[in-house]
Amino acid sequence: MKQFFTLIACCTFGVAISQQTPEKWDLRKMVDYAMKNNISVQQTEVQARITALQHQANKLAIYPTANFNTGIGMQFGRSVDPTTNQFTTTQLLFNNFNFSTGIVLYNWGRLKNNITSSDYATKAAVADIERAANDIALNVCTYYLAALSSKQQIEIAQKQIESTTEQLINTRKKVNAGALPELNAAELESRLASDSINYFNAISNYDQNVLNLKALLNIGMATPFDIETPSLDKIPLEPLAELEPAAVLQLSLTSMPQQKVAELRNKSAAYAVKSAKANMYPTITFGGGLGTNFANSTNKIKSVTLGAGVPTGDYVTVGGTNYLIYQPSLQITQGKKSFSEMWDGYGVQLNNNFRQNLGFQINIPIFNNGSAKLNYENSKLQLRQTEIAIEQSKQKLEQDIYLAYNNAIAALQRFNASQKTVETAERTYDYAKKRYDVGLITTLDLITNQNNLLQAKLTRLNNHFDYVFRMKLLEFYKGQGLKL
Repeated sequence: MKQFFTLIACCTFGVAISQQTPEKWDLRKMVDYAMKNNISVQQTEVQARITALQHQANKLAIYPTANFNTGIGMQFGRSVDPTTNQFTTTQLLFNNFNFSTGIVLYNWGRLKNNITSSDYATKAAVADIERAANDIALNVCTYYLAALSSKQQIEIAQKQIESTTEQLINTRKKVNAGALPELNAAELESRLASDSINYFNAISNYDQNVLNLKALLNIGMATPFDIETPSLDKIPLEPLAELEPAAVLQLSLTSMPQQKVAELRNKSAAYAVKSAKANMYPTITFGGGLGTNFANSTNKIKSVTLGAGVPTGDYVTVGGTNYLIYQPSLQITQGKKSFSEMWDGYGVQLNNNFRQNLGFQINIPIFNNGSAKLNYENSKLQLRQTEIAIEQSKQKLEQDIYLAYNNAIAALQRFNASQKTVETAERTYDYAKKRYDVGLITTLDLITNQNNLLQAKLTRLNNHFDYVFRMKLLEFYKGQGLKL
């Protein structure tokens, strides 16, 4: 009996733990939250923003480019004077300004096709967010129904413990009175231990499903969390006749985002082929520019002294008289300019060196290691891949819908059969309990009937949840979303 009370205390403690749930989440709330916060959905949203930026870049590529640059510095040693284009060894201070602009006039529609291709790619990326959100919603629904099932299994197991406990108490009284052997009480104690194991297994399954839900919702594993438990009998379900797979498929082809994604990417690839083909033809551009520069030596002449002339040995005759020619001797003294002196003539030089240019340019691809042609062939193969992806998406969608429809029919049949099984097991157990109370059957026979009833209830519960999920899946493919 000590072990019996220990088990009851453990069960009570387990119930208390499971009830520490300050907030309850229903399916609609979980689906909405997961669509905004799930990691996979967030990654898809980031990729969509990257695609949108590429589309924006392609749109801006049709406008002219404009660039301005300037530089200032010192030149040392042998270098080219930027104002005279002559070599010099004089140390120079230089400053330059340049402005350039250009625009593509004609490129066989490459820029236009790039814009259209990236536009469809952006729309596909947006539709892909919806596809990712739908995938997450289906996963949330799967784990939500699994959690509901395990939660109700906890209740069934708890009721089973209460029933076994009641039988054990009554049997223990009869054993103590000598009306029944000790074996009967021992068998019921063993059964109570098994019921407790089933109870804790159900709690473990529930906790696992809750952890899976938290991961999909992207919330902390330690966050208090509980699920709303709707009545299965009150969940609205459409008649199977209105969920005929051929009709559902036609609606899905226009509403399911995965089909939209495949078709939009196909259109994007088609324009990418045109863009790749244009790269093999000439491009005509127009451009122009403005520029000027300034340069000045950092040295200055401080003084010039005229010295004695040096005879050259040559003569010049003037009026019949020969005069010796002397080469003048100059002594030049240099010094460093001050900072302000370095900029002497700045405005004059900039004005004198001001230059302008306008012109057209034709770029003709003659041989580029076959890269343009290979890119073109690659784009055609990618287009073919998107065409196959459309057929694959349609085939997968059709397969999923027909499979969901067949599974829904099978689930309904299993649920109806399990319902009858539970009714039969309940009557059998009631008869067995009455016979046990008057001593006509053994404890083992009673436990066997009790096990059969428990298993029948669990099977019915699982079949009921499975049927509801299959029906909701068909409603989802029909475009009605996920709701309970």
